[in-house]
Amino acid sequence: MRNKKVKYVCEAAMIAAFYVVLTLICDAFGLSSLPVQIRFSEALTVLPAFMPSAVPGLFVGCLIANIITTGNLLDIVFGSLATLIAAFLSRVLGRKNRWLSILPPVVVNTLIIPLVLKFGLGFGPYLLLAAGVFAGEAVSCGVFGSFLIMSLKKYGFKKEK
Repeated sequence: MRNKKVKYVCEAAMIAAFYVVLTLICDAFGLSSLPVQIRFSEALTVLPAFMPSAVPGLFVGCLIANIITTGNLLDIVFGSLATLIAAFLSRVLGRKNRWLSILPPVVVNTLIIPLVLKFGLGFGPYLLLAAGVFAGEAVSCGVFGSFLIMSLKKYGFKKEK
């Protein structure tokens, strides 16, 4: 029993660390905190379909990344909560069909993040921001997340029981 808990915490910590590193790489190029956000780390949001430890790992990783990259309280709180909600929904939907795990982060972030950008960072109109967030999430989750799903399936990542 103890080994399972240790494994769970270690997996979550590694996912969190990987999320932070990938976000910092994008931030170095100015891609992670603008109206059109392309975070390579968002590809990791498909991981809850493969392992439950990804849900807290993604939340903690996003929380740390938001603290480091924006420092904006609304982004830290609501951006991280958006990732937690999306990760949980990816877990639920992805257990039925792993390809469905791509949808929650795109939808949840498209609804929540424009509000954070508008009220927390002072960017423009909601619908324009939502279109930008959708585009970034479609690339991050849709394209990069699809590659991650295909890679995990190809290399024999088994469904957990």
